[in-house]
Amino acid sequence: MTSTGKVWFVGAGPGAADLLTLRAARVIADADVVIWAASLVHADVLAHARPDAEIVDSSQLPIEGVLPLYRRAAADGLTVARIHSGDPALWGAVQEQLDLCRALDLAVEIVPGVSSFTAVAAIVGRELTIPEVAQSVILTRLEGGKTPMPAGERVRDFARHGTTMALFLSAARAGQAQTELLAGGYPADTPVVVAYQATWPDELVVRCALGDLAATVKEHRLWKHTLFLVGPALAATGTRSHLYHPGHFHTFRRAEPAARAELRRSRATAAEDATP
Repeated sequence: MTSTGKVWFVGAGPGAADLLTLRAARVIADADVVIWAASLVHADVLAHARPDAEIVDSSQLPIEGVLPLYRRAAADGLTVARIHSGDPALWGAVQEQLDLCRALDLAVEIVPGVSSFTAVAAIVGRELTIPEVAQSVILTRLEGGKTPMPAGERVRDFARHGTTMALFLSAARAGQAQTELLAGGYPADTPVVVAYQATWPDELVVRCALGDLAATVKEHRLWKHTLFLVGPALAATGTRSHLYHPGHFHTFRRAEPAARAELRRSRATAAEDATP
């Protein structure tokens, strides 16, 4: 017989409970069982749970400790809200849980959440993709941690792109991170945002140059729950997107002819400058 149980994997966002999506709040409110990690998720999100919901702190449980809850959900037709920090798509150990739930014939669904890298960008009031400066964002972590990095995914290799990078799970080895970023080609004066517990009550967000990254982390005694944003876009000014240029057209807006000609000339000049 097909199970009527279901597990929702809910992105809790970076910390602040009011950064939950409306869907996330609804799912938590409807759940029979709410599983959350006290070490990663702010307790305020539990305010959305029903008074009679079973609340389980998974911070001290391996996946084998959570599996009996999934088995009970399958057997009894329960709805489980499994709350993950940030967005479940990033370093959430979600895929292995999805596989287990499907093996138990449990329905599964994922609710995306606000990632800490976008929350930090909002806190410092910066766009991470600046025209003519950076049009890509690399999300990664330093190699050598608990989970091995695949071949070709070294920080110094990513740094060679010179674009915006969000470096997760790396504060405990800030000196190594600084060395790798510099070795990859970022100049020592590249701007860096160091963010600890972004959107939590004890949030700490500081700026520094890449050459001062390790010293900054040491000064503030940071070693976990810290994100680095790195790249020239964090200080760039004076550029303009073509999206809202009067010479740009799309389905809902016509281009102004003179502005269109100007935009074409600027693109041609940029292409010539980029030619070796």
